Amino acid sequence: MKQLLAVLALAIVTALAGPAPSHASSLSASGTVSADAPAQPAAALTATERAQRRLNALGCSAGPVDGQAGNWTRSAIIRFQSRHGFAQTGTLTTTTRTRLYADNARRCDVRPVPARSGTGRRIVISQKQNWVWLVGPAGRTIAQGGMIDNAGELARGSYGTGSYCGRAARIRLNRSGSVWLDNFIRFAACGFGFHQIPRSMSSGAQIHADWMLGTNMAASHGCIRLSRAMSFKVWDFTAAGRTPVRVV
Repeated sequence: MKQLLAVLALAIVTALAGPAPSHASSLSASGTVSADAPAQPAAALTATERAQRRLNALGCSAGPVDGQAGNWTRSAIIRFQSRHGFAQTGTLTTTTRTRLYADNARRCDVRPVPARSGTGRRIVISQKQNWVWLVGPAGRTIAQGGMIDNAGELARGSYGTGSYCGRAARIRLNRSGSVWLDNFIRFAACGFGFHQIPRSMSSGAQIHADWMLGTNMAASHGCIRLSRAMSFKVWDFTAAGRTPVRVV
């Protein structure tokens, strides 16, 4: 009799507790989803969300997977198109979409140094790709990243970091109008240089987001705008003296 009562009691407690969740640790006490929560299945994604997720997986920086086809997502498509040599429309053309989901789709954030860009230790700028490489003496890429420039102001060719027109070659905090140009390194006459995306003097904020780098969605006054991290890398790379710069 005692065993029967114990079995009945256990059955009642189990019924009151309800069925065990399939992912017991997917929801924390605060109501946030924990790391082991299941990912949203691909079948449940909209076409835009699916593209955003694929672009992010390829290092193209499409931003949040929210289904909003705004400028951030458009910039990612441009980076993907420039990486593959497609027309930079910022839209998922048939050609772009086919390559995006293909097995041979290339990452946006890792690119080979362009051919015929010189040899040895140098900085390479691709105006077509809106991209910059720091290349070591043995030809190894030390760092790379997206940029904003103005191809109408800066001609292709060979340059070198240094002082031009009597102006300093390196200025940690350069002033231009109402903005700061952090980590400014001059490489062509008279005011062309590398620097972080300009910051407003009044607010200290960048004048545009990092996700615009690597696209033609904005234009500089001829200088090469970089992310803060990349501007420090260029600063350190050019610290030893004159560094060749090749614009292709």
